[in-house]
Amino acid sequence: MAGPQQAPHLHLAELTASQFLDIWRHFDADGNGYIEGKELENFFQELESARKGAGVDSKKDNLGDKMKEFMHKYDKNADGKIEMAELAQILPTEENFLLCFRQHVGSSSEFMEAWRRYDTDRSGYIEANELKGFLSDLLKKANRPYDEPKLQEYTQTILRMFDMNGDGKLGLSEMSRLLPVQENFLLKFQGMKLSSDEFNAIFAFYDKDGNGFIDENELDALLKDLYEKNKKEMNIQQLTNYRKSIMNLSDGGKLYRKELEMVLCNEPPM
Repeated sequence: MAGPQQAPHLHLAELTASQFLDIWRHFDADGNGYIEGKELENFFQELESARKGAGVDSKKDNLGDKMKEFMHKYDKNADGKIEMAELAQILPTEENFLLCFRQHVGSSSEFMEAWRRYDTDRSGYIEANELKGFLSDLLKKANRPYDEPKLQEYTQTILRMFDMNGDGKLGLSEMSRLLPVQENFLLKFQGMKLSSDEFNAIFAFYDKDGNGFIDENELDALLKDLYEKNKKEMNIQQLTNYRKSIMNLSDGGKLYRKELEMVLCNEPPM
């Protein structure tokens, strides 16, 4: 095993999307989408030494107090850990496409609508060329000037950031990591992912007439069932939000097997 990797230098000046990603990857050592615990301490110490190196006056307060103040300022949902978009505020970057994404696709409902629009071949993935179209539209919406090389860089960076299995395309759950954590209902299903056999059984149970799709009421019953089986707490408001978000993948109120499979199964259908 290689020795400890050198931390990427934390400049406080403008960062490119790629540099931001290197810093994120270094500190989110377990790749769970957060910097927390020991990772957060390492990040904070590195940030402090970068500040000193940049000649930013560092008052003699103790590190623990500074860290509390820092978390109060940046940990927007007060969960004691930093997610990628929260970190993006700390490291000012003119290329903050994450914040750009959040402004225009802020809710899981909008995200699902966008997914439907850009997964043009209904493969259950957004491939590199589809992703490029998606980002290009996003930047236009945000009135952000960009040129072809920049668009290419953003596309590659997002692939590097979220393409967990390195197949050059993004599954629904990979892409959903662009959403704020509290909006990302797909994360809620992580501990409840079904194998394809389990999924087929549960889908057949709710698709009583075997026509290959279920409606919103059947989805509601299916989700409640899934939560009870997994002994997970679920309030009605959350359930309603999840149901609405998933129904954005439907076709005129008909939610087909493949769309639901993307949300509930470990691997998107091939």
